[in-house]
Amino acid sequence: MSPDTPAGPEITRADVARYHDELSNWGRWGDDDQLGALNHITADHTRAAAASVTTGVTVSLSRPLPTKVGPENPDPVVHEMLRAAVDGGSADSITVAPHGYATTHIDALCHINGERLYNGYPIDTVTAQGATELGIHSLADGVVTRGVLLDVARHRGLDWLEPGDPVGPDELAEVAAGAGVEIGAGDLLVVRTGRWARSEAEGPWAPSDGLAGLHASCLPWLHERRVAALGSDGVSDVIPSGVDGVRLPIHHVAIVAIGLHLFDNLELEPLATACADHDRWTFLITVAPLVLLGGTGSPVNPIAVF
Repeated sequence: MSPDTPAGPEITRADVARYHDELSNWGRWGDDDQLGALNHITADHTRAAAASVTTGVTVSLSRPLPTKVGPENPDPVVHEMLRAAVDGGSADSITVAPHGYATTHIDALCHINGERLYNGYPIDTVTAQGATELGIHSLADGVVTRGVLLDVARHRGLDWLEPGDPVGPDELAEVAAGAGVEIGAGDLLVVRTGRWARSEAEGPWAPSDGLAGLHASCLPWLHERRVAALGSDGVSDVIPSGVDGVRLPIHHVAIVAIGLHLFDNLELEPLATACADHDRWTFLITVAPLVLLGGTGSPVNPIAVF
């Protein structure tokens, strides 16, 4: 644990409520904004990220769609064959509930709410037929920007962090400095805890019982650097959160107040290897969510390009 990391009462429910007010981007990009912090990605930022490509090596940040029940996956993806090698072809059907602790996915800004959704939209804009505002279809043009990996496990000299291990803002700054990276506006930041390496070595467990991730005290740090989106091999939040009465403060403040799209359950082991091999921790990253009208999220296969 980083010595600066608050582990308990330093951050309270009242502090999280204050973050909602102090870190809010409501109205920053207009009353009808649908993109939130993705507005930090400018055409110049995307061009610069594309220009950084040197080797052309590509790396997926997605886990295979999880079709088997497990402690981290109570609602597995259903993959059914409609026909197999019949009449000259095959076809199948896939049913995915993307949210949770297993499927690699992006959260739309309508996924989490307080008294209102991001940018002040009423919660009743999310209906039984889907979201009329802030749905995942707002990202139909995709996300193409600079990705940055902060490998916290590597920084600590570990293969993985243990469930419930929090990461504080000073440690994020230390990892970035050690990698020679300055986190800036428009970056898609991904944080490796080594979750899947631990799962491979010691077996899966129920993430609701404990998961390494960011402590709520990281929220001002993320806002100050104008990060465009945030992802992790967990769900970004440390579990338990260390904040009494608030289970997922990163999710609640990042999505509702900051307008930060979150990527959960990323596969970061191959990316960490590629970054070490290239001796660089930045890359072009491209993400193309499904264009699902009114969807609260989407399975994704982000691609890093070196």
